[in-house]
Amino acid sequence: MRAHVIESKIAASSVALAAVAAAVGLAGCSSTANPPGGPSTSTSATTSSTAPTSSGTAAPTSSTGGPTASTSIEIGNSLNYGAVGTTATIPCEGKSLNVGGSDDTLTVTGTCATVTVTGANNKIAFDQVDTRITVVGFNNTITYKAGDPKIDNLGPDNTVKKG
Repeated sequence: MRAHVIESKIAASSVALAAVAAAVGLAGCSSTANPPGGPSTSTSATTSSTAPTSSGTAAPTSSTGGPTASTSIEIGNSLNYGAVGTTATIPCEGKSLNVGGSDDTLTVTGTCATVTVTGANNKIAFDQVDTRITVVGFNNTITYKAGDPKIDNLGPDNTVKKG
């Protein structure tokens, strides 16, 4: 039963990661093969600055360095957030949160029922997690201020602590 629950969480996180991969792939699409009006083109990385959407889901609030991509999908009482290289604030509002991506710095406000993190090199700070934190990726730093969740640390070099 436990393996089935973990597989279900991994599958849900994979959906979020697939959405991020699609967004990154589309963001990276461009042609430099003799466009009309000139022999070459150049592109530069841009960052976005947006606030949470009206549905309460989050978008990147700032970024450092290269291009960013993120997606946030709410299904029932679960919020799936996938991102690469973003800094964002996410309101949890009693929901379960699935985070997939890498090199993100996230602040999660409110109370989350459960949390699943996949990916690498994420720094995520929670106000409160009630039931469970599952970390499947590697080199993630997870902190929570309140709650007494069960911790499932299933990847190498992750840190999960109250503080």
